[in-house]
Amino acid sequence: MRPISIVGDGASRLARRLADRLDGRVAVVERNDGSDPVPGDEPRGSDWAADGGVVGSAQRHDGDTEIAFDADGNWTGRGNVDGFDDLLDGVAPDHDYLIAVDTSRLRVPAILLGPDRDPEDVPGTVLATADAPDAVDLDALVADLDGAEPWVTRETLVRRVEASADAERSGAIATFTGRVRARDAPHDDRTTHLAFEKYEGVAEERMEAIAGELETRDGVFDVRMYHRTGVIEAGEDIVFVVVLAGHRREAFRTVEDGIDRLKNEVPIFKKEATESETFWVHRRD
Repeated sequence: MRPISIVGDGASRLARRLADRLDGRVAVVERNDGSDPVPGDEPRGSDWAADGGVVGSAQRHDGDTEIAFDADGNWTGRGNVDGFDDLLDGVAPDHDYLIAVDTSRLRVPAILLGPDRDPEDVPGTVLATADAPDAVDLDALVADLDGAEPWVTRETLVRRVEASADAERSGAIATFTGRVRARDAPHDDRTTHLAFEKYEGVAEERMEAIAGELETRDGVFDVRMYHRTGVIEAGEDIVFVVVLAGHRREAFRTVEDGIDRLKNEVPIFKKEATESETFWVHRRD
């Protein structure tokens, strides 16, 4: 899924125009700040409203989130989630795009609207700025969005292997998730974030080659790998390896070999930022 945030005056209007231009399943989400509560509900700062124009497509939620379909098959929903990342993770497996209105996130590219908007006001990459929604070049915006880093989750990869042609022969799905560790030891400086850069094109090709080689093993049917790039904060997920196999032993063994080979063979470079210093991990004295 490719997410984008639109911030500023007219953000909701631009979100609807952009959604109409995108080819695929699109979710548009807006935060309910308490000024426009659902009738009969108490307003809560963590409420979200979402809607999309895809027949039969609705994200799965826990708690009090509600999903409804109209006569045309469009869905609407609102509910309470722990944070924007949880919302992105919940929507990602079932959608191609997510447009967030007036909410920005470090790893989500943004559009800024209004004459006084400053790119320093939001984290992450700013794809465009404009005084008004009608001034945004939608053709350029769609192209930039399709070239941006997707929001891939472990669940996304699990869904893909579950759809494998050999899924009915499998008895195991094993996964590995690497995340940003805040400290190696209790008294270490806290790691605030990691920044990852990849050798564009080569990294993806190498991961695909490793996955292909692992899939030649007896009893291994599908292997998926994904490594996030950019700035990733402490506690966030970095890398996923998912293996579909006939039995647990080959699944576990292949997951371990997969992450070991990814770390050793794929050209992805890491810079670490702690509370006291910043350094390239492979160059630290």
